[in-house]
Amino acid sequence: MKNVLKKELAGAGVVEMVLIIAVLIGLVVLFRTQITGLVTALFGQIEEAAQGVF
Repeated sequence: MKNVLKKELAGAGVVEMVLIIAVLIGLVVLFRTQITGLVTALFGQIEEAAQGVF
């Protein structure tokens, strides 16, 4: 009985990981434009700060 329960719990970990990855991919697709704008703005600020250093 312990071995059967242990195998079922091991499989549940894989299912949970797949669901978490699917949700993360869904969020990235849903907020793609906002994420792109944020990254572009951040790199712009980094570039401006680097120009001041050099």
